[in-house]
Amino acid sequence: MALLISYQGRDTAPWVQAFQAELPQLDIRVYPDVGDPADIEFAALWQHPQGDLHNYPNLKAILSFGAGVEHIVSDPLLPAQIPVVRLVDGAVVHDMALHALHWVLHFHRGYHQYARQQRQGLWQPRAAMPPARRRIGIMGMGQIGQALANLLHGLGFTVTGWGLDPVDVAAGIGYRCGSDALADFLAGSDVLVNALPLTPATAGLISAAELARLPRGACVISESRGGIIDEEALLQALHSDHLDAAALDVFAVEPLPRDSALWTAPDVFVTPHIGGINYPETAAAVMADNIRRVQRGESPGPIYDALKGY
Repeated sequence: MALLISYQGRDTAPWVQAFQAELPQLDIRVYPDVGDPADIEFAALWQHPQGDLHNYPNLKAILSFGAGVEHIVSDPLLPAQIPVVRLVDGAVVHDMALHALHWVLHFHRGYHQYARQQRQGLWQPRAAMPPARRRIGIMGMGQIGQALANLLHGLGFTVTGWGLDPVDVAAGIGYRCGSDALADFLAGSDVLVNALPLTPATAGLISAAELARLPRGACVISESRGGIIDEEALLQALHSDHLDAAALDVFAVEPLPRDSALWTAPDVFVTPHIGGINYPETAAAVMADNIRRVQRGESPGPIYDALKGY
């Protein structure tokens, strides 16, 4: 029985050490040094080469190194009936909430506007707005969206979430549900945060028409998955001054191509998909718990649901 680790573009040594601490009896192999493929019962993956997973006849579970599993389920040769397990790590959830909180505060206080003034050598205090009058709209009220909503509500902001399905939210936080409620939700969002999973229902959801519904001078933060917000439409909304600024951590194509206009667009802040950091010591503990569940004959979780798209 062995665990295969394939974490493309990352140093796997800390992950091997973390898994060994959690599962000292488990044989751990790092791709491409697979050994006998029949030994592999578990695979922990990020951007693993497509077409390879069907080589492991005794595979019992596929574990993603992230909450998103597009890099796995897009494999046309993905073995059927093998559960694909998303990573939901409280440390990552907390980091992503802090990432979005940083940009909400940045835009709320107009620090991007002061950066413009600095480049102009202009000393000019700007009018400020109390947090209660700043309306924050969060698209996607899963664990990340709700963690962010609770932080912002605790700081006095007016917070409303939106999603396709009903969810329970904390007292004092608004929630709008369904496509019919999207237009009004957008119109009431001074700062829009994208925390949605990328699914067939959310791909391309925020196009030029939806961006136009945001109040003039609104700001956009995207930290979950690219492909939800139309990047070209976003650039046009910024160039026309309908939107004031955007902080983007995720993109339709990653790494962001060198010739993308997003790199040099004024008031667009680009980070390389670092909103949530995978810490080996916490993520490996979550993944190891799922391995132990499978070994006990229990179901791991959360399992990717093809009907929901996440």
